[in-house]
Amino acid sequence: QVQLQESGPGLVKPSQTLSLTCTVSGGSITTIPYYWSWIRQPPGKGLEWMGAIAFSGRTYYNPSLKSRTSIFRDTSKNQFTLQLTSMTPEDTAVYYCASREGWIDSVRSGSAQRSDFGSWGQGTQVTVSS
Repeated sequence: QVQLQESGPGLVKPSQTLSLTCTVSGGSITTIPYYWSWIRQPPGKGLEWMGAIAFSGRTYYNPSLKSRTSIFRDTSKNQFTLQLTSMTPEDTAVYYCASREGWIDSVRSGSAQRSDFGSWGQGTQVTVSS
């Protein structure tokens, strides 16, 4: 089973861009038919699917975040990265990377369940504050 590990800053100032990287071990991010997602959980709220990058490199985004979100990958390092622009305190959350074998269309609504994904990173707390 693959293992995922998030890395990035724990504190971001308002208006800045967040950049988080997920390092994958035990499997390749180009393996068919895997999809690699970013998911977050604000305090007291449920999981929110943010976007994904497929084994092919194709990207998918939550429509509500699409204008601020970019996901890209470095296949040489077996990593994929989330960038979220124009951060506000409302973006404070635990951010997770996760993988799934095959696509699940229900995440396009933004809602996610832990059981939708086969492997998860431990999560990283990101706080937006000046």
